[in-house]
Amino acid sequence: MAHALQALVAIVQRELLKFVQQTGRLASALIRPLLWLAVFGAGFRSVSGLGAAAPYDHAVSYDVYLVPGLVGMVLLFNGMQSSLSMVYDREMGLMRLLLTAPLPRAWLLFAKLCATALLSLLQALAFVALALALGTDLPVFSLAGLHALLATVAGALMLGALGLLLSVHIKQLENFAGTMNFVIFPMYFMSTALYPLAKLQESGAGWIYHVARLNPFTHAVEWLRFALYSKDPGAAPWVVLGCLVVFFTLAAWGYDPQRGFGQLSKRGGGA
Repeated sequence: MAHALQALVAIVQRELLKFVQQTGRLASALIRPLLWLAVFGAGFRSVSGLGAAAPYDHAVSYDVYLVPGLVGMVLLFNGMQSSLSMVYDREMGLMRLLLTAPLPRAWLLFAKLCATALLSLLQALAFVALALALGTDLPVFSLAGLHALLATVAGALMLGALGLLLSVHIKQLENFAGTMNFVIFPMYFMSTALYPLAKLQESGAGWIYHVARLNPFTHAVEWLRFALYSKDPGAAPWVVLGCLVVFFTLAAWGYDPQRGFGQLSKRGGGA
């Protein structure tokens, strides 16, 4: 147990050190959602088309509705970036060395997942602080804020696990951009990050409505949005936690020595 905890701390510290040394990484992670908040949130601040849709008891400005979706954007992009890091480490040989440590590979992947989720959470909190500084009204300093923090952590873990699963199938960095275009943009735009689910149904966009309902990212955003206002998130927490378990289990299976990365080792490398 002491050896396992030492490995967990070492991997988390390594990821934090990499993050600190990459000075532009935090800025790039914050600029994207801040641009959305400044352009769309301010531009549509006076739009009242949202009405009093759940979880809001009254009509809210668009920037208030938008912030949970932008927090989800931060978690999503960092989770996907973690898979890029895994592919890079695998090609450069560091991950190959790490996976030969005398510990279960599932534990090593769990340590990597914890590091990814911690970085996602720190970036999300930094964005929320900037959103508050810009005048967005958010009930974060309350008991509901603690529930929202829990939802953020769960969402970060789920999306980090998805990044680990994708890293199993991405063999080269050249394939990463195309894979991300088929994951990030569909997950984000076909969700409730930018518009309520009920509005999709009312507008007649039936197929987008059904895809958004099945999208695990939708449930991560909705859990956070409902938690902020002390409302029942329904099945969203169970969907997020269930997807977390499924994604991580499949990733651990893919990194088994007889499959996934293990097969790359037998062929002499994945470059």
